[in-house]
Amino acid sequence: MDRKKAQRGPVFWVSAVAILLLVIWGAVVPESFASVANSVYSFTTNAFGWFYLLSVVFFVLFCIYLALSKYGKIRLGKDGERPEYPFFTWIGMLFSAGFGVGLVFWGVAEPMTHFANPPAGFGVEGETEQAAKLAMRYSFFHWGVHQWSVFTVVGLVMAYFQYRKDRKSLISETISTGTQAKRKKSWRGLINILAVIATVMGVATSLGFGILQINGGLNYMYDLPQNSTIQIVITALLLVLYMTSSTTGLNKGIKYLSNLNLALALGLMLFVLFLGPTVFILESFTVAAGGYIQKFIEMSFYMTPYEGGTWVKDWTVFYWAWVIAWSPFIGSFVARVSRGRSIREMIFGVLIVPPFIAMVWIAVFGGAAFHLDLFQGTAIADAVNEDVTSALFVTLEEFPLTTILSSLSIFLICIFLVTSADSATFVLGMMTSDGDLNPSLFSKLVWGTLIAAISAVLIISSGLQGLQTASLVSALPFTVILIIMCVNLFKSVRQDVKSYEVQKERNLLNKLQSTSNKQKTKISRQSNDDTHHM
Repeated sequence: MDRKKAQRGPVFWVSAVAILLLVIWGAVVPESFASVANSVYSFTTNAFGWFYLLSVVFFVLFCIYLALSKYGKIRLGKDGERPEYPFFTWIGMLFSAGFGVGLVFWGVAEPMTHFANPPAGFGVEGETEQAAKLAMRYSFFHWGVHQWSVFTVVGLVMAYFQYRKDRKSLISETISTGTQAKRKKSWRGLINILAVIATVMGVATSLGFGILQINGGLNYMYDLPQNSTIQIVITALLLVLYMTSSTTGLNKGIKYLSNLNLALALGLMLFVLFLGPTVFILESFTVAAGGYIQKFIEMSFYMTPYEGGTWVKDWTVFYWAWVIAWSPFIGSFVARVSRGRSIREMIFGVLIVPPFIAMVWIAVFGGAAFHLDLFQGTAIADAVNEDVTSALFVTLEEFPLTTILSSLSIFLICIFLVTSADSATFVLGMMTSDGDLNPSLFSKLVWGTLIAAISAVLIISSGLQGLQTASLVSALPFTVILIIMCVNLFKSVRQDVKSYEVQKERNLLNKLQSTSNKQKTKISRQSNDDTHHM
C-alpha cells in the first residue's frame, strides 16, 4: 500500500485537481462554464482548425512512410522476438477496438445529418441522391484511415519504446530518453499531466455521447423525459457498473463484457443488413468506398476560407481533436496487443481492419436509413435534425421486432460505455502511478468518478457543444506532443537501422579478415611444406 501511495505523485494530484476544479466550476456556475466553453470552442476552431487538419495528414503520411520504408522491418520488441498473439487473434483484438460507442452513436446520425444538410461548397441539395452519396463518403472519411492513423501513431510509438527500449508505458518516455530525460524531468511530468487530461476529456466525450443516446432512446421508446435529472441518474448507474467491473480485473469483467458487446453489435448489424435493403446497402458501400479513395486527398485538405461556414470545424476538426484526445487510451490498447510484430505489420493492420469495420457499420445503418427516406417516404433525416440522439431508434422502428432491437441497442450502448470507461480507469491509473501495470483500486476509483463527473457537467452545462469543446481544447497541446513523438520515433528507428548496418558491416569485415587469415595460414603451410620437401 505504501508503494502505491508513493507512486501517486504530482502527475496524479495535479491532473486530478485540475479535472475536479472544472467539475466544481461547471456544477456551481454552469452558465459561466457554458459561456466560456462556447467562446473557447469558437476561438479554437477558428484559429487552429487548419493545424488539426495538417497534423492528421502528417500522421497518415508518417505511418505510410514508415510502413513502406526499410524501417518497417523493425520489431516492436527485441530482435528475433515473435508476436505475442497469433495473427487471427490479433486481428480479432483490432476488430474489437474498431467498435465503440461513438460508432453506435454516429453510425446513423452522421450520414443522415449530412444527407439533410450537405457540406457547403459542393452545390448539393439536401435529401437527394447526390446528398446521400456525399454524406456516406464523408462519413467514411471521418471514421477511416485518418482517424486510425492517430491511434496507430500513439500505439506504435508506445510499443516501440516500451518493448524495444524497455521504457515505462508513459507518454513522457516516448519524448525524452537517457540523459536527456534526466535533464527534463519537470517537462516529463507536464507531458504526462497533459496526456492524462486529454484522455479524461476524450473518454468523457464518448461517455457523454452514450448517455445522451441512452436518454434519447428511452425517450423515443418509453416517453421518458430528456433532462438533466435523467442524465445524471444514467451517469450514476453507469459509474456503479464500470467501477464494479474494474474491481474484477482485466481478465474477467472487461474480457467477458467485450465479448458480449461484440456479439451484440455484430448480431444487430447482420440483422439490419439481411432484413433491410441488402443489395442497396452493398451497392452504397461500394460507391462510397470508391468515392472515398478517389477524393481522399481533396477531403484531407478541405476547408472553406472563401465560402465561410462552420461545417468543417463542426465535423472534421472536431473529429480529429476527439480522436487525438482519445488516442492515449486506444493507443495503449493497440500497443499492448501488438508486441513482437513488425512496424509494417502493425501499421497495415491498424490502418485497414478498424476503418473497414467502421465503414461497413456506417454503410449498413446509414444505407438502410437512406433507402427508407429516398424510396419509402419516411422522414428519418427530419427526426435526426430535431434530435440527433434518436437516429438509431428512429431507423430501427422501420424494422421487425422494433422494441426488442431498440432495447438491445440501449443495452449494447451501456455495455460499450462500461467497457470503455472500465478500461480507461485502468489506463489512467497506470498513467498516474508511474506506469504501474497494476494500479491501485483507489486510483481507478478516483478517475472513474472524475470521468463521470466531468461528463455530467459538460452535458448539463452545454450539451453536445460542451463535449466537443472539451475534446478540442484538451487535444490542442497534445497534438504538438504527438508530433514530437513521431520525430523522436523516427530518430530512434534511424539509429536502430544505422547501428544494425554498422554491425553488419563489422561482421562482414571480421568474416573477410578471418577468411584472409585462414588463406595466409594455408599459404604459409604450403610454403613450409615446399621448403621441407626441398
